[in-house]
Amino acid sequence: MAARLAAAAATLSSRSRSARTPWLGLCSANSLLHPFTPFRRFDSPPHSVTPAAPPAKDTSPATPVSPPSLDWSPERLQQQQQSLNAAQVAQAVGGVGAAPVGGRGEVAGGNAVAAERGASRQRSHGVHVFQCTDRLGIVARISECVASRHANLLNVDLHIDFEAPTPVFYSRSEFSFDPARWPRQQMEADFASLAADLGAQKSLVRVAAMDKKLRMAVLASQQDHCLVDLLYRWQEGVLPVDIHCVISNHPRGENTHVRRFLERHGIPFHHLPVDASTGDKREGDILELVKGSNTDFLVLARYMQVLSPAFLSAYGRDIINIHHGLLPSFKGANPYLQAFKAGVKLIGATSHFVTDELDCGPIIEQLVDRVSHREGLASFAAKSKILEKQCLAAAVKYYAEHRILRYSHNKTIVFV
Repeated sequence: MAARLAAAAATLSSRSRSARTPWLGLCSANSLLHPFTPFRRFDSPPHSVTPAAPPAKDTSPATPVSPPSLDWSPERLQQQQQSLNAAQVAQAVGGVGAAPVGGRGEVAGGNAVAAERGASRQRSHGVHVFQCTDRLGIVARISECVASRHANLLNVDLHIDFEAPTPVFYSRSEFSFDPARWPRQQMEADFASLAADLGAQKSLVRVAAMDKKLRMAVLASQQDHCLVDLLYRWQEGVLPVDIHCVISNHPRGENTHVRRFLERHGIPFHHLPVDASTGDKREGDILELVKGSNTDFLVLARYMQVLSPAFLSAYGRDIINIHHGLLPSFKGANPYLQAFKAGVKLIGATSHFVTDELDCGPIIEQLVDRVSHREGLASFAAKSKILEKQCLAAAVKYYAEHRILRYSHNKTIVFV
């Protein structure tokens, strides 16, 4: 081989001095030095290369290969699934030698503790809501508190109210954690210590998988569209709340959809009619049903009675109302007719907190839909009802997930 390379190099050297040197431009440098592609001119005789003999064909008859036997019995499939589960646990834990033995998914000796440790490392989800006077490093302190317990911040929503005399910091953080490394009581103590260090006005931590859901009572009148929508979303698990009871100043027959639903789910229904002659709204009876630890907040699902300041003060907790109009326009009664007479091109619904002043509480959510001059009052009402139930359900969900913070005089922060 070395002799052939030397001969090729000598031939190249001699021909490079001839008049036909331009032919070198047609050959690459790699082809000149490659041992299996000796250099030659196109007009020169080819080198004599003896081709290699083809391999001899095997004429012996082929031996038939039988397919592997497959055991599809339920017992064998169960053994394979157990082995796979044990292997996954061993891989998650990272223990040495945690391989299945005997084909039955048993973890080898010494790895039972590792398997138990891996099973306990199921991540849980927590929420922290915080409010304090604004200063440098608040987000860093929250992140440090979470990271010190081997937890991960998933997201942080924040808002700073610069219009306040002293800027105020608001945040809502979501994080995942290992309950074995960060027990619930320790978590509460850690965030309480952080709140004390920063002089917080509010510090709330919730773990949905460990803490009780908020309890609400629903007050409704004759129309059912908002009430039925809330019940359906609650049944589907969309609203993370517990319903304590439903109260109405209008009756519901025993065979109506609402009564059958409530009875099926064990939710009490209370009919408290209003005495038109005396104007008694039965607020004392309502308060008796919802006071104390019975409820965390109330929802007015088109409840057409105005709650008195005395009731609001006695209850002392949040009440969410749905107004069938786009506040602050068209307050009070019959906003459909008010909007229709005003010739509006957008109608809407507003969910808000209840205050002493009618329809003036902090706004939580608003939805709108377009209308035209071709539509009548009935069309306005039909479109508005769709907006009302969606708007009220959104407000209840935001509240139950601790996404709403009040600030300034009459405003809300909604971290969505």
